[in-house]
Amino acid sequence: MDRALTLHDWTIAGVAVFSGLAAALLLRTTLRWLGERASRTRWGGDDVIVDAARAIVPCAAVAAGLAAAAAALPLTPRTGRTVNLVLSALLILAATVTAARIVAGLVKSLAQSRSGVAGSATIFVNISRVIVLAIGFLVVLQTLGVSIAPLLTALGVGGLAVALALQDTLANLFAGVHILAAKTVQPGDYIELTSGEEGYVVDINWRNTVVRNLSNNLVIIPNAKLAGTNMTNYSRPEQELSIMVQAGVGYDADLDRVEQVTVEVVDEVMTEITGAVPEHEAAIRFHTFGDSRIGFTVILGVGEFSDQYRIKHEFIKRLHRRYRAEGIPVPAPTRTVTVRQGELPVVIPQQRDASAQPVARGEKAI
Repeated sequence: MDRALTLHDWTIAGVAVFSGLAAALLLRTTLRWLGERASRTRWGGDDVIVDAARAIVPCAAVAAGLAAAAAALPLTPRTGRTVNLVLSALLILAATVTAARIVAGLVKSLAQSRSGVAGSATIFVNISRVIVLAIGFLVVLQTLGVSIAPLLTALGVGGLAVALALQDTLANLFAGVHILAAKTVQPGDYIELTSGEEGYVVDINWRNTVVRNLSNNLVIIPNAKLAGTNMTNYSRPEQELSIMVQAGVGYDADLDRVEQVTVEVVDEVMTEITGAVPEHEAAIRFHTFGDSRIGFTVILGVGEFSDQYRIKHEFIKRLHRRYRAEGIPVPAPTRTVTVRQGELPVVIPQQRDASAQPVARGEKAI
């Protein structure tokens, strides 16, 4: 300090700090107004940017006021330099956090717009956030006068040990990136693994894939397992799919009439039931002369995988009701068994089963 502090110095410093606080409040009010306007637009990126700016802009105004106050005070060169370094480091740190929030928010918004569902692929969000924070941390160290070259060298040497210790984690990380980059699975798809797990993909993060099954329970699948197993994706290449319902009529039925009635029921279900495909063309294929019936397959169109259960339910009910009204026979399976009275079986003591019971003369052996 070159000279003693005076009332004039304190006044100028106080005015600078007060101006910084007033500017912060004014800017925060302005950003709130911009946020209301941004919420009315279709693009979600402006909401992310304005929301993140609410933290950095007021902080920058306060830091500017403190820097002006420090410049107005008769501080020693060392003290002034220290104050400026601390303020610069805090400002860079706040800018880094803000940039990480903006980048992560934009990546999340892009993932949601591409998949078209509420879930997001957080693996890209987390990777982008970590990269931005790491760069900002290195910039802060460089600003404070800490050499980052030895740190980068140590990270390069220790990276091999970290990679060996985290083999499973890294395998799941790169498997998740590969799955999303190849676009074989996206959030919102309905998948079924050969091991039996099935459901809607909720999220793909840096370690596992979260699947919600039809009973509303979450199934956690490691990304490496998902990438290395056989899987059926019912949402790709298109979400609509065809399902087959097996049915049969008696040998006395008029097959032309059966086909006509069934087509009418299919068209009715496709038009009236939610989740069906109205433009689906009804298809019936007779295929089997069974023991007591002629079997055929009815092909129905559904909008997505989970809709098939409701559509099958309604189709079977309406088809049964229509067959009864039209007098179309649907015989139940029957089997004729011929039973003969036999002699008393010969039982060998060495081979006699303790659970076997002899059949008395005159009884029926089935």
